[in-house]
Amino acid sequence: MSQAEPTQADPPQADPSQAEQVPGETTHPSRRNPLWTLGILRSELTTTLRRWRTIALLGVLAAVPVLIGIAVRIETADGSPAGPGESGAGPAFLSQVTNNGLFLVFASLAATLPVFLPMAVGVIAGDSVAGEANAGTLRYLLVAPAGRTRLLLTKYATTLAFCLIATLVVAVSALIVGALLFPVGDVTTISGTRIGFGEGLVRAAVIAVAVAVSLIGFAAIGLFVSTLTNSGIAAMAATVGLLITVQILDTIPQLHGIHPYLFPHYWLSFADLLRAPVYWDDLLKNLELQGLYAAVFGSAAWARFTAKDITA
Repeated sequence: MSQAEPTQADPPQADPSQAEQVPGETTHPSRRNPLWTLGILRSELTTTLRRWRTIALLGVLAAVPVLIGIAVRIETADGSPAGPGESGAGPAFLSQVTNNGLFLVFASLAATLPVFLPMAVGVIAGDSVAGEANAGTLRYLLVAPAGRTRLLLTKYATTLAFCLIATLVVAVSALIVGALLFPVGDVTTISGTRIGFGEGLVRAAVIAVAVAVSLIGFAAIGLFVSTLTNSGIAAMAATVGLLITVQILDTIPQLHGIHPYLFPHYWLSFADLLRAPVYWDDLLKNLELQGLYAAVFGSAAWARFTAKDITA
């Protein structure tokens, strides 16, 4: 009787219901809905605002109007004017603060926009991606089924939200200090016409939004720089250094040909919102320029981040 040859058993077929997963990765298709995206944004924004660094930055921004208001109050105690006036920028706003405390909002925004506000935004934007990589948490964020594009958009949206929050902190602080130290009432515009206090408050709110919008291009630059390195400190330093360099270039008369293309060139155009009628030319140019910077450097950040080898 011949012995039957042993046969090799067929390998077990993989169960299609069990998807192969990377260790530690979870697959939740239902989480890819818009509500989960809003959850990511809420979590990211909450985490950013709870950091001591962010609280310190907002505290410094809130202190600037206090210092300006006290300085103007002391300077004008003997009846002397606070500034030369008639220039249409920061000094002109300062000269009106003693007559109307609402002008402290405009003066504070004009004082913080060239340096303090963009530096704060540069710190948040520069640390957005590089800080996660430096802390070793970026890889874990990508384990969730958010995807690199969605995560990057969340980081940028958080930075834009900080732009608005930081601007409102300056404006609200200035409004409170101005109302406490100086009289408030009807507002005299740069054009010489008078508007009611209520309309002045509306224009102050619009100006705060305009200032926040002026920072969206720089926020995109900071996000792009943040994707180039795994060091949060290096990204923040490079972003702030770039800001200072461009600010210097914008003050050199021999380079006037490139000034209209530099992202901070139209930042102070928000003063045109205090004219009657409003001058829209520079405001629209600023909006177009910021949109261009956001599109170019946002696309560059996406291209870099989606192709980047995440090791941390």
